[in-house]
Amino acid sequence: MKVLRHRNLISFYQAIETTSRMYMILELAQGGDVLEKIQNSGPCEEALAGKWFSQLTLGMAYIHSKGIVHRDLKLENLLLDTAENIKISNFGFSKLTAASSIGGPRNLNCFSNLSQTFCGSYAYACPEILLGNPYNPFLSDVWSMGVILYALLTGHMPFDDTNLRKLLKEMQTVVYFPQKEKLCQESKVLIWKMLTPASQRITILDVLRSPWVQKFLPERPEQEIKALEVMCAPISYDDIPAICSPFAPPMIKRDDFVREVIVPEATMRLYITPSDSMAQLKGGVL
Repeated sequence: MKVLRHRNLISFYQAIETTSRMYMILELAQGGDVLEKIQNSGPCEEALAGKWFSQLTLGMAYIHSKGIVHRDLKLENLLLDTAENIKISNFGFSKLTAASSIGGPRNLNCFSNLSQTFCGSYAYACPEILLGNPYNPFLSDVWSMGVILYALLTGHMPFDDTNLRKLLKEMQTVVYFPQKEKLCQESKVLIWKMLTPASQRITILDVLRSPWVQKFLPERPEQEIKALEVMCAPISYDDIPAICSPFAPPMIKRDDFVREVIVPEATMRLYITPSDSMAQLKGGVL
């Protein structure tokens, strides 16, 4: 957190260590969190959802352009300042990846540098994580952003996480939007493109360039765009064996739902954090 400086990230000021504890001094977000706002007021008007989601997109574009992934995005980790601007918080599961040195967020999930620590919250976790497969953490963040945007616009979560089998089954279908919520087609298309199997899922650069987000962006982050364009550039498959060393190239299985990558001798860990979203948001499957 010390190296990250962006208006839509919670600021880190100082760490104080004692013999038994570590204290972190962070920016005070006096506006509460987005989950609390939705609980109290219901779904956001499009203008407010656009403001908050575009700020989330700017913050995540900055993080991803640095080769860093968050891995625990959820409504309660989006704090608000006194002007109700988004402050992304809780970087406990964040990770610096090697993405910027060998290829892009989209291409990285083919053969190399997949995450094998499965963390986050069931309601926001992508299907790759729930299936126990090594996953691209950049695309995992984008999935979580899709869940967040759906919740902002509808006041509901897109999937029911009370039963894992049911959750995975729902993820295999096209996301349903309540008829009573009059959402514009551009926002629906964006959500569909984020809540899709990893092999077709868009990157943060695509989110940034989407017509719906463009309507609300307060600025064009040129520096981040340039870095992300380099990261998203195709990599040469002739380089794959060298990238995968010392392991043999992993096997790829494709089906209509998700790309499964089997990494030999991989050690996998699962950390699922609790989320209040499913229990506390009202209506629908929530």
